[in-house]
Amino acid sequence: MTFGDWEPQKRIEETYRTELQKLIDRFTGYLSALSISDPIEILDALRSYFSAEVFRETARAAASRMITGLFVDGARNWREAARESMRGREIYEALQNELQGPIGQRVRQLVRENSRLITSFDTARIGKGRTLAEEAADFINLEAYKGRRASAIAEDLRRQFPQVAQSRIDGLARTETSKASTALTRARSEEMHVSSYIWRATKDGRTRKSHRLMDGVIVFWEDPPAPESFLAIRSTLGHYNAGDCPNCRCYPQPVLRLDRIDWPHKVYSNGIIRPATQSRFAGLSQMQIRRAA
Repeated sequence: MTFGDWEPQKRIEETYRTELQKLIDRFTGYLSALSISDPIEILDALRSYFSAEVFRETARAAASRMITGLFVDGARNWREAARESMRGREIYEALQNELQGPIGQRVRQLVRENSRLITSFDTARIGKGRTLAEEAADFINLEAYKGRRASAIAEDLRRQFPQVAQSRIDGLARTETSKASTALTRARSEEMHVSSYIWRATKDGRTRKSHRLMDGVIVFWEDPPAPESFLAIRSTLGHYNAGDCPNCRCYPQPVLRLDRIDWPHKVYSNGIIRPATQSRFAGLSQMQIRRAA
C-alpha cells in the first residue's frame, strides 16, 4: 500500500459538511418564515433550536456517521498493512477485538465530542472559541449600544447568519474530520505498540510552510513537534501531531516496517529534526515505548 492510503477520505468530510449544512438550513428556513423584528426573539429562537432534543439527536447521528466512516476506512488500511507486515497476525487480532477495548472507548468519546461541538457550533477547537449564540448576543449588544433600531439589527441577523454559519460549517467539518482520523490512527497505533508515524502533508498551494517542512519526517506520538517554531512563526498552536490542529489536512502514516524506509531518515525528537540511522531510530523508539509504559 502507498502512504496516500492513510489520508482520510474526502467523501467522509464532504458528507459530514453536507449534514451540518442541512441542520443550519433548517434553522435559516424557520427564521425566514417568522416575522420577527426583535433581535432578542431571534436570539431566543437560535438558542431554542440548538438546545432542542431533536436537534441533539440529529447532531449525534451525524457525528456517529462521520466517526464510523473513519473507523471503517482506518480498519481497512490496517488490514492492508497487516498483509504486508511481519506483524500481520497481531494486527488482525487487535482489529477483531478493538470495539470492546480502548479503541471502542475512543470511538464513543469522539462521537460525544463532535455531538457537543455541533449542538453549539462551538469553534473553541477551530481557533475562535465562540458559539453562534454568543456571537449573535455580542452583535446585538454592540449594535444596540450604537443606538440602532431593533428592527435593523434583526434584519442584519437574518442576512448575516447564513454567512457566519457557513464559515463554521466548513471549519468544523474540515478540522474535526482530520482530528478524529488522527485520534483513531493514534489509538490503534498505541494499542498495537506502534510508537511513531511519518508526517504526511498535502503539499498544495494551501499547505502551511511549517507543515511542508514536516512532510516525510518521522514523529513519535508521545513527542509531537511545534512546527511553527522551526520557522520562527508566532503561534498559539504549540505542539501537535499531524492532522491535529485547526484546518489541517496533514495525516499520520504509522511506521510499521523499518525496511520500507530509506535510511538515514529525518526524525523529530526532543525539539530537533535531524537525520537518524535505522539503529539510532530503533534506540529512540525503545526510549519512547519505555516512557509511554
